[in-house]
Amino acid sequence: MTNTPTHPFTPQELQRLTVWMDSVDRPGKGETPELTKISGGSQNELYLVDRGGDRTVMRIPPRDSGRADGIKREMTFLAAIAGTNVPHGDLVVGCPDPDVLGIPFYLMKQIIGWSMASGGWPEPYASDPSLRPSLGYALVEGAAKLAAVDWKAVGLEGFGRPDNFHERQVGRWTSFLDGYKFREIPGLDETTAWLDNNKPRAWEPGIMHGDYQFANIMFTNDVPAGLAAVVDWEMTTIGDPLLDLAWALRDWGPTGDADNTNIKKTTEGQASLEELLAHYEKLSGRSTADFNYYLVLARWKLAIVLEMSYARVVREKLDNPSLAGFGPLVLELMSQAAGLAATMPNGVK
Repeated sequence: MTNTPTHPFTPQELQRLTVWMDSVDRPGKGETPELTKISGGSQNELYLVDRGGDRTVMRIPPRDSGRADGIKREMTFLAAIAGTNVPHGDLVVGCPDPDVLGIPFYLMKQIIGWSMASGGWPEPYASDPSLRPSLGYALVEGAAKLAAVDWKAVGLEGFGRPDNFHERQVGRWTSFLDGYKFREIPGLDETTAWLDNNKPRAWEPGIMHGDYQFANIMFTNDVPAGLAAVVDWEMTTIGDPLLDLAWALRDWGPTGDADNTNIKKTTEGQASLEELLAHYEKLSGRSTADFNYYLVLARWKLAIVLEMSYARVVREKLDNPSLAGFGPLVLELMSQAAGLAATMPNGVK
């Protein structure tokens, strides 16, 4: 019986990988590494790399994906936060040379734990909601620790464009929506106008993950669980970290709309929004006084992002129940955003 490899690399590429690993003094000198594809990663692929008993994880974009600059950007970021208390997969060594495997990649240490990337509560959290508060606190902990990093001190000045961050949000995402809008979305115009007229007057730039949510953190195997690591850094930039927090907690707190179906799926058994915000403030040193503004922005933005996938389903008549489910979710999110905005006519300070 012939063993089927669990990776797409040719023998020639594995030989080049072996030579490269030797050149950077990885254990098992001269041995060809064994690669096994593992789950995880929203835009990039992950492979367990075993050589001489030394195990690391390779993070590499699909070849011909045009994501070479993005993976090199991740290398820069992970090197910068190596000395911080932000839990992450430690960068071992990066390979910016595309001649080795066709596209840049890096090796990082294994993260021991589990994630909710596949959706739903695993056991024992599914059957015992009283265990869930630790998960919400861990979610907030990662966002808070990231927000507390002195991004200039760790060498990330120039990594993003924090100037006029909020001034760019409405124009950027409405232009994005204009490229595929095909239906009326109740509440869109009202929420867009409210956001345009109620930008925060005072905020402190910091590191933003860009897609901070349960699916992008890993929990320890303890019960109840703690935070093992934040993962998937491809959208990281310098912006307003409170948008990360609102992105993570968009199912908590005020909805501005009594008719919602999505909220209880995430929040049942969790700590209250007030408790989570207090935890964030304690760890990050940032005020959450204007958090409702960020909830409006997060729900509005997510509705626009998901509408792109739903528009494709409709336009191409795709048989994809998961993407088709975005249709009503977009309307729900925008309704929540518009309803919450309507309760804050005086805006934020």
